[in-house]
Amino acid sequence: MLASDFDYELPQELIAQRPLAERSASRMLVIDRHSGIWSDAWVRELPERLGEGDCLVVNNSRVLAARIVGKRRPPQGGQLGGAAEILVVEPEDAPAGIWRALVRPSRKLRPGSLVETDWATIKVLGHAGHGMRTVEFLDLSGAAVNRLLASRGHVPLPPYIRRDDDTADRERYQTVFAREPGSVAAPTAGLHFDKPLLDRIRRRGASVAELTLHVGPGTFRPVSEPHVENHRMHAERFEVPEATADAIRGARRTIAVGTTVVRALETAAARGEPIRPQHGETDLFIAPGFRFHAVDALLTNFHLPRSTLLMLVAAFAGEDLVRRAYAHAMRQRYRFYSYGDCMLIV
Repeated sequence: MLASDFDYELPQELIAQRPLAERSASRMLVIDRHSGIWSDAWVRELPERLGEGDCLVVNNSRVLAARIVGKRRPPQGGQLGGAAEILVVEPEDAPAGIWRALVRPSRKLRPGSLVETDWATIKVLGHAGHGMRTVEFLDLSGAAVNRLLASRGHVPLPPYIRRDDDTADRERYQTVFAREPGSVAAPTAGLHFDKPLLDRIRRRGASVAELTLHVGPGTFRPVSEPHVENHRMHAERFEVPEATADAIRGARRTIAVGTTVVRALETAAARGEPIRPQHGETDLFIAPGFRFHAVDALLTNFHLPRSTLLMLVAAFAGEDLVRRAYAHAMRQRYRFYSYGDCMLIV
């Protein structure tokens, strides 16, 4: 299967640069994957499409203020150099303030390099695989690093949002159920929910269950291999708690809110076994040909060309149907990507 099969041309003006004033005001393209029929709707209408015995599963991972902007400093001292950015991804030795991170410019931030900010000095220790580096926050405890990241770090908005983050992003680039810190990108399908919408869903007789999958940078990278089968996912930490496993086993339908939830549930249901509580890492790559065991319906945003997320959606709904649905969404001027509109695939 060729990665080029998942290319498409998107007008730049359809890339949402800011969230809507109300989370549930987004548009929702509803697709019946069995009949191939779709209809235009709104997220606020979602409760009417759910009912007794349905289980809506959300990802409660919280986005870290993980982007750090500073200046390069020569290891031997001297004047500050050019701009540098560090995106901390996951702790390697949390108490010691040592993290795995993406750095830019990567060619100039070799092992031993220093990055200076107004609140920290960060040393590049070495290579950590997958294009990452190991970095150390000098003279800061792990607790101090976490505290300062929360107050002084930048929201890691994706590069297609062509503006700097602002104070509004600190709230709007989190879901209302985010509570477990660890992601470097939002599980964006969850951004459409507010508390009144969740209350209406529960009044319909549907349950809302939570799991955790900490989103890493590998999820959103385009597939660079010409053949999809040669792509390897970066592992991400996840947990399916006992209460969620119980809710799913007793559900009439399981509706995944986002591709991260799909990957966690399908990992937990490997080989068609009943969902059971578990935690660990998953590098599951879902592409057309994958056999789904856990998920009956999917709420998901519109995704980048050649992304593993688009391939997962195509695996769930069918390549041709997804291709035609995306073309319809562009004609109807849907808003794309993280702060954009969504699809409900049933």
